[in-house]
Order: sequence, then structure tokens, then C-alpha cells
Amino acid sequence: MFPQAAPFDPLLILAAALALDAVVGDMRPVFGVIGHPVQWLGKLIAFLETKLNRPQRSAAERRARGALTVLLVGTLAAGIGFALLYALRARGWGWVGEIVLVAILVAQRSLYDHVRAVADGLDKGGLAGGREAVAHIVGRDPESLDAHGVARAGIESLAENFSDAVVAPCFWYAVFGLPGLFFYKAVNTLDSMIAHRSERYLDFGRFAARLDTAMNFIPARLSTVIVAVAALVAPGAKPFAAVKTAIADARKHKSVNAGWPEGAFAGALNLALAGPRRYGSELVNDPWIGSGRARATLEDMRRALWLFVAACLVNALLFAAIGLGRMAI
Repeated sequence: MFPQAAPFDPLLILAAALALDAVVGDMRPVFGVIGHPVQWLGKLIAFLETKLNRPQRSAAERRARGALTVLLVGTLAAGIGFALLYALRARGWGWVGEIVLVAILVAQRSLYDHVRAVADGLDKGGLAGGREAVAHIVGRDPESLDAHGVARAGIESLAENFSDAVVAPCFWYAVFGLPGLFFYKAVNTLDSMIAHRSERYLDFGRFAARLDTAMNFIPARLSTVIVAVAALVAPGAKPFAAVKTAIADARKHKSVNAGWPEGAFAGALNLALAGPRRYGSELVNDPWIGSGRARATLEDMRRALWLFVAACLVNALLFAAIGLGRMAI
């Protein structure tokens, strides 16, 4: 038996969850004690990886075991999502719990706070403060970054994760409800943990990387449209340049998806993002995305944060309008 329908369109639950997340964020008083659900998921993934990804196994075996890990974790996550949906829909006020669950699994406020911390670090602590803060959100060597590099890294993280951490979870909830949202978060967490281009993970994480790429294909391109609309109201942003730069430069990014939101932010803010950067001892000589200034500043970070807030508002209003429209039919 499938869960009964919600008393109103589920997309209104999504819009309410986005509003709740904007207000309360990642609920640190609660999850600081019991741990966040994504952390629980990460522990399971780490356990399975330790047991299944043994270095003495062949590449084919590691690929097969990596795919099995994805299927196990993804199926478990979707099953939990379905069970919770069923339990909540069986109660008259269960939609309140559904709002809370969705708010827990979108990260718009958390992402904003982390990137704002980089801006505040630059503002109050200078280069050292900026480097210390940006080390929490990017993998590149912070000691190799000057103030412009720190600002650019923060903006790039904000842009790329707008798609992965905000638009994509909303999209998969809109399509498949809580099971879809839980499954996407499982795949995205798997990608972040085991889909690295290192000798240890190259084969084991291949299926996770490809599935995550597939699941982010539509959300990444949708994020470009959302950022362009947000640029209509964000201070100093350029909506047409956002679309133009994303279309022209997205393919330059090594990821088939990340270049779209990064291109949209670069064009809207008249910046050049990505480009050469250092990860430990390795220099990655990637092309620039955008034809604006590469020397991003603290003020550019503030502008990017305003654009992000506007984009989150457009995203929430989009789903709310669709939900209201469906109820009116």
C-alpha cells in the first residue's frame, strides 16, 4: 500500500522546508549531540568501503563491489525515506514532520554560513583568517592562495554547491518525494567520499561518480536559469551575462555539471572562476570560466552571497508556484 496523499501539494511542503532551513540552518544544538543523518550515512559508507575495497582485489572486482555499495546504501536510504513517508502520511499532522525532514537534508543556510565565514575571515582576520576559513570548504591548498584566490575559492564553492546542495535535493524531492530525496543524498554522499581520482578509489568509486553525475545533470542546468532570474534582483548582477557565460564556458569545466552554476555566477558577477589552482603538491591547470576579473575581492564575495540568497528565494518560489498551480487545477 502506498502512502496516502498529503493534504496539500508536496511542493508546498518543500517550499515550507526551504523557509525553515533558511531560518534555523543545520540545527547544530540537536545534531551536535546525536550527529547529522548524513554523518550516519557516512559512517556506513566508510564501513562498507573498508570491508569491500581491499587493495589486493582486481580493478574489475573493485568496480563491482563499488557498484554494490552504491546499490546497498541507495536502496537503504530510499527505503528509509519511504517508511518515514508512510508513517508521516498516516497521521493528520505528519506533514509537519515531513517539512522538518526535508529542511534537514537541504543545505542552503549551512552553505551560506560557511561561505560567509570565509568573507568574515578575510574581513576581520586578513589573509590568514580567510585561509583558515576556506580550508573548511575546499580541498585546495589554502597556503597557496592569496586574498583574491581565497575569495574566488569561496565563490566557486557557493556556486557549485548551490546546484548540488540546494537545487538537486529539491528536484529529486519534487519528482519522487522523500524516497527520491533520501536516495539523492545517499548518492551525493557516496560521490563525495569514494569517487576520488586516486589509486584507492578510482575503480571502487566509478559507479558512484557516474550515478551522481547523471542525477545532477538536470539540476545543474536548472540552477543556471535560477541564478539568471535571481540576477534580476541581486545588486549589481547581470542576468543575461549569467546565461551567456554558462552556455559558452560550462564545457570547459572538468565536470559536465559544475561548470553550469559556476558559469552562471561568473557571468552574473563579471568574474573569472576556476583556472589554475593547487591541491597539495599538484598544480591543476584548468581553464578560466568567465571573461571577467580573476582578482576577486571581499566585495565580490558579498555580492555572491546576495546572489545566492536571491537564487534560493527564486528556487523556493518556483516550487511553491508549481505547487499552488497544481492545486488550483
